[in-house]
Amino acid sequence: MEEVTLHNFAKDTGWIEVITGCMFSGKTEELIRRLRRAQIARQSVMIFKPRVDSRYSTDRIVSHSEQALSSIVIDDPKEIFAMGKNAQVIGVDEAQFFSDDLIAVCDHLASMGKRVLIAGLDQDYRGKPFGPMPHLLAVAEYITKTLAICMRCGNPADRTQRISNENQLVVVGAQNKYEARCRKCFVPPTE
Repeated sequence: MEEVTLHNFAKDTGWIEVITGCMFSGKTEELIRRLRRAQIARQSVMIFKPRVDSRYSTDRIVSHSEQALSSIVIDDPKEIFAMGKNAQVIGVDEAQFFSDDLIAVCDHLASMGKRVLIAGLDQDYRGKPFGPMPHLLAVAEYITKTLAICMRCGNPADRTQRISNENQLVVVGAQNKYEARCRKCFVPPTE
């Protein structure tokens, strides 16, 4: 039996690909790489990001390494279905910031034959599953877990340590608010 890969996946079906990991692990960079390849293949591509993520740009998805692609900023994941139903490939960055409606939208688009690429944090700053990501991981055909480098010891890191004093769940920021940490160096906040 032949192993199924992205290169021999059936052409008449859709699927969901999830790219996940901690902050600074290259999730958006990998999403951009895959979306660019789809554009090179002359596929119709639409890219979405949540309005709350305005760190580097208000109208582009941008990696920490400054790679970028134009995107559509939305508030509600149902907008993805309305705007993306004519695209062949749909990309969504920072998926953890969306409501659980994203799950049904992605599932429906994939069932319509679309390739749906999702990037987002799998864990919040407490080390707990974040937003719709756990469910998206469960229904995805392909999962890529990226790792960063622990800022304390240099080991592979899969957790995001908040180093600022805010205690609300969503605090958008970068190096001034977060560090990548390994299991050993991660310190969950006290509740």
